This record gives sequence, structure tokens and C-alpha cells, in this order.
Amino acid sequence: MSVGKYSTLARDNSHNLPARNGCSLSPQESVPPVKMPKAASGKAAASKHKFVIDYSRPAGDGVFDGAAFEKFLHDRIKVDGKTGQLGESVKITRDADTKITVTSNIPLSKRYLKYLTKKFLKKNTLRDWIRVVASSKDSYQLRFYNIQSGADDEDED
Repeated sequence: MSVGKYSTLARDNSHNLPARNGCSLSPQESVPPVKMPKAASGKAAASKHKFVIDYSRPAGDGVFDGAAFEKFLHDRIKVDGKTGQLGESVKITRDADTKITVTSNIPLSKRYLKYLTKKFLKKNTLRDWIRVVASSKDSYQLRFYNIQSGADDEDED
């Protein structure tokens, strides 16, 4: 009867397994703890995120209410899984009825603000006429869809 390294006889005594890579520690010996380098101070870890949503074009035509949008964002942004409890971690400010600035001390994605903006547009039945476009790395802009009137010209002939 040959005894291979995977036979049942070899599995009964796990302490007699061959050492890997020249390591000959027995189960009774302990490995000394490895010291990890410490991270930078906690102040650098708290990053600020500042996002701007520009709604000057729809507000100029009178179809978009900036105050209602600000209230909607305040009520819907989640902090620690709870809506409406922004506290000191998220600030929402409205600038002269053309822009909303969202400043956050906690991780907040720009995509989440786009999601909430589209949800507001859908709720107010503006989603069919207004789209949300990224104008820079940290800002969105609300624009009207470009509707071509070329089809109307062909019917007149």
C-alpha cells in the first residue's frame, strides 16, 4: 500500500505535512506581529466635495422653481442611510436663482446628485423637455432638448 501526500493516512495527522517554501514553524510557534505604517493625519482624510447645479436656462424661461428644487434636495439626500438629516456634513445653498451648490464633508457622488435632479424633473413633469448635462468635473447644467423644426417645413410644401 503506497502512501501519497493526499491519502487518508496523511490527512489524519496534519502536523506532519511537508513545510512550504522552507518554512518550518510548528503550530505552537507564533509569528511576530507585523507593524504597518501609519496613515496620514485624520484631517487629510476628511475631503470636501463641492458640486454645482446650474439651472439658469430653465429658470430664465420660468418653468423651473429653484426654491422647490433646493427643498427637494434637502429632503431627499441621504446621510448615513437617513433622509432629511443633513446636519453639518452636507450644505445646500442657492445662489441668485440660477445655481445650487452642494458642499459635503462626507463622500457624496456627483452621480447621486444627477439621479436626484432627474427624479425632481420627472416629479414636476419636466423630464421630457429638460436634460441634465455635465458641464465640468464638478458641475451639472440643466438644458432644454434641441428639437429640430425641419419636419414642419416639409409639410408646408
